[in-house]
Amino acid sequence: MTITALAEPVERIPARWTAAISLANVGLFTAWYGPIQVLLGKQAESLAPQSKEAALGLVVGVGALFSMLANPVFGALSDRTTSRYGRRLPWTVLGALGGAVSLLLLAGAPNVAMMLLAWCLVQITLNAMFAAIVAAVPDQVPHPQRGMVGGWLGVAQTLGIVVGSGLAAAAGGLVAGYLACAAFLLVATVPYLMMRRDSVLPPGQRPPWNWRAFWISPRRHPDFGWAWLTRFLINLGNAIAIVYLLYFLQDRVRYPDPEGGVFTLTAIYAATLLLTVVAGGIASDRLGRRRIFVLVSGIVVAAAALILALVPTWTGAVIAAAILGLGFGVYTSVDFALMTEVLPAATDRGKDLGVINIANTLPQVLAPAIAAPIVTHLGGYPILYLVCATIGLTGAVLVYRIRSVR
Repeated sequence: MTITALAEPVERIPARWTAAISLANVGLFTAWYGPIQVLLGKQAESLAPQSKEAALGLVVGVGALFSMLANPVFGALSDRTTSRYGRRLPWTVLGALGGAVSLLLLAGAPNVAMMLLAWCLVQITLNAMFAAIVAAVPDQVPHPQRGMVGGWLGVAQTLGIVVGSGLAAAAGGLVAGYLACAAFLLVATVPYLMMRRDSVLPPGQRPPWNWRAFWISPRRHPDFGWAWLTRFLINLGNAIAIVYLLYFLQDRVRYPDPEGGVFTLTAIYAATLLLTVVAGGIASDRLGRRRIFVLVSGIVVAAAALILALVPTWTGAVIAAAILGLGFGVYTSVDFALMTEVLPAATDRGKDLGVINIANTLPQVLAPAIAAPIVTHLGGYPILYLVCATIGLTGAVLVYRIRSVR
């Protein structure tokens, strides 16, 4: 007999739930991207001025490795949580509180070693929250609404990047920037928690823990495997482009205010993304098609990277940011919906979405290792962005290997 917690949802979710989970996502991505976009770079430069690139690459890369491991583990834990408050909400609470405390520890890091440790704690705790929030979508949202919900979550993530960059740039210092991001995370999560909309898993129905279940065979589940590879390649291209954006503006473009430039480009990207992210998700829902939207968006994203490679000027960066937003808006909403439709089993939604999230985080581990030698020895930023375009476009084309989703 199918129990409520594992049943495919059929009741349409109310707009207030979408708004609340989106706001929580804004807080989560503010806490993530305030550091990633601005604060970690400034902190690395302050603590290791003669080796800032290496210090930043180490912190971002190792932190992403912890993120990659934490997300599926916390997803699996939430799949097996039998709290009377639900499977996902307890981990949302623990993740938000732990993330805020970890950001405060990061703010006081006296050296690169402590900065690395604190950032790993940030990644672990925020991934506990992220795993719970993402798994709530297939728990609660019926298939015909997932593109729309994915669109609003894309809006939330983009706003989080903008808010995080803005708070970090405007706070006036590293400590103030981290404090602002931590406070916003907590405040933004409260409305979602107050709704208390979650499914309860009876203790007798809890699946056993099995470490081998974290490996999902692409032979047995080929569509899951191709969907994972598609997301991995597109995110790898994006991660390579972003990891040294601050230094690209500073050292290649020679922009006089590189920190402000990162915020400006992020805001432009966000503005154009908002034009397509919800509309793309709704269009995909109505047409019942996902793959063509992923392909076209991948082509647009590759075009933006080519502009950065061929026109390394402030004007070129502005145009690229605008085009990137248009393409990534469609990709963000539609690819999320596609991923929820290739999950192997309802009992492991959180864990399986965590495995998919490795396709987001593993590129962050690999990006510094790929980008650093290209920038320093293999042709610099033009080659870097040509590599980004090629990798991302390959990922977009491979979406047509998925057969069970149109």
